[in-house]
Amino acid sequence: MDYFIEQLTNGLIVGGIYALIALGYTLIYGVLQFLNLAHGEFYMMGSFFGFFTMVAVGGPATAVIPIWLMITLMFLVAIGGGALLGVAVERFAYRPLRKSRRLAALISALGVSLFLQSAALLLFGAKIRLYDTGMFINLRTGFNIGTARIDITEVLVVVLSVSLMVGLWIMVNRSQFGRAMRAVAVDQDAAVMNGIDVDRIIVITFALSSGLAGAAGVMAGLLLFPVDQYMGIFAGLKGFTAAVLGGIGSIPGAMLGGFILGVVEAMVTGYLNPTYADFVAFVILIMVLLIRPRGLLGQKQVGKV
Repeated sequence: MDYFIEQLTNGLIVGGIYALIALGYTLIYGVLQFLNLAHGEFYMMGSFFGFFTMVAVGGPATAVIPIWLMITLMFLVAIGGGALLGVAVERFAYRPLRKSRRLAALISALGVSLFLQSAALLLFGAKIRLYDTGMFINLRTGFNIGTARIDITEVLVVVLSVSLMVGLWIMVNRSQFGRAMRAVAVDQDAAVMNGIDVDRIIVITFALSSGLAGAAGVMAGLLLFPVDQYMGIFAGLKGFTAAVLGGIGSIPGAMLGGFILGVVEAMVTGYLNPTYADFVAFVILIMVLLIRPRGLLGQKQVGKV
């Protein structure tokens, strides 16, 4: 039972990261009916932003500021940098193609993905980096649930991921901006006639989406995920799988899909073989697309007449 609890905890922790990435897909798809295939690269860049922020305030050996402030700065820089990068990509790569066929936008997204991977390689080099430094030793302390060990780092990741997801849900469903976003998602032309600045809503949506991915990148680094220019490929695929599983376009669905996928992967890793984890994840994606294409919490779409 203790081993099951340990694997369940591991699944929920990683699932929180998948859920944040899935939320990015869901936000963009919900507003534009467009799959941002470069979304995993915002996660990758966010992880790099967090790493170099850590280095800038003291490096691996000695921090010049308190650790809580350092981690706060890492998240702020990753979220802010990811948001700015998302806005730039929307402005120069996606907006000119907004009225074009969807295939053109998908090809542009693939181009952006390759561009960001190459840019990371040129800017940061091919060296694989880890957040696991002397500064985080205190964060490796924790507590036990039975024989299962829970690190403070893991608690931090779960609390932050759930807080960001709940905050996003409240903003989308309880704020004036959220109402405007939902109006744009339903009918852009009608939204314009009602005085809504569609371009502004789309820009902010991209900023939110890529900012969440940047935060997920820092969380992955804190959990000792290797940081390199290719880390966004599989993470993006897992986030997309979680979004499809929960119902792409549904914020609660993205949350649910991320946690389910994380738990399933953890159970496969713990009870079968770690090499099967990716295989099972993508089998789930195929099965959902075949059996319930709208996902667990997705709704049937009604076309405009």
